[in-house]
Amino acid sequence: MKILLSDDHPLFREGVKPILEKLDPDVEIIEAADFPSAFECMRQAGEVDLALMDLYMPGMSGIDGIIRFRAMFPETPLVVLSASERLEDMQKPLAAGALGYISKSSPSETILNALRHVLAGGVYTTPSSLLDGEEAPPPHTASKRYPALSDRQIQVLRYLVQGLSNRQIGECLDVTEGTIKLHLVAIFRILKVANRTEAVLVAQKMGLDAID
Repeated sequence: MKILLSDDHPLFREGVKPILEKLDPDVEIIEAADFPSAFECMRQAGEVDLALMDLYMPGMSGIDGIIRFRAMFPETPLVVLSASERLEDMQKPLAAGALGYISKSSPSETILNALRHVLAGGVYTTPSSLLDGEEAPPPHTASKRYPALSDRQIQVLRYLVQGLSNRQIGECLDVTEGTIKLHLVAIFRILKVANRTEAVLVAQKMGLDAID
């Protein structure tokens, strides 16, 4: 797994690395300290599984940086990891296409679970973004027929039913094999199954082997 970690505070980056290593012991972490270097790292890195960005870094305004990143790298899941807990700062990045907003004050386990949720196809919002009666932007992927599963998880399940390997599913969805493994972990948990065979059986009962 390859992750871009963008923050202008080296000490904070060092503190986040052990959390990212829990996602994947073999994770490759690419570091950037401002928006321009983050864009350049992305161009040079090739396929990146996840991008973490501080909202306030040198180079440009935070929301402009998020908008530009989404325009340049639309396939890379982007999560904002910021010290700001202002409602506006939480909601604008999500409206601009970020798949998560995590407060830097969050416990490490919360950060880890939030990143797993995003990698599994969900959208994460810090609970405080719902204060004052405001609603966070709706998730970008939500299945109407199977509300417990994201659209991407259903895609993975359909390929699983077809007998494809993790590598083949990754090629079909243009993501890495490591990302597919994370999707499967989330799918197994949601379906309450222990392995691929059990997941396929449940998927067939759900009708996911049929063509829509």
